Amino acid sequence: MTTLVLLLLALLVANLPWLSNRLFFVIPLKQQPKSLAWCLFELVVLYFVMGAIAFYTERAVMGQSAPQNWEFYAVTGSLFLVFAFPGFVYRYFWQRS
Repeated sequence: MTTLVLLLLALLVANLPWLSNRLFFVIPLKQQPKSLAWCLFELVVLYFVMGAIAFYTERAVMGQSAPQNWEFYAVTGSLFLVFAFPGFVYRYFWQRS
């Protein structure tokens, strides 16, 4: 159950940068609409935030965290980009104003 909740949370968090023209939903930007570079910056920051949440959850549920190599981060980073694809499509292909 915990794994499913983490995956659904990652799916939600990966799509957040594409839903607002503000940086992290708080900071208004001078350039409207928000550029792709800002969205990618938000995506990287939110990847690390989601990683911290998953690390804390693993430690709280199992009592310890498993050591990870670079392969783990390559796979989870790629998965996070795949999760972000629906928001990207919504922002750049469906939402034409």
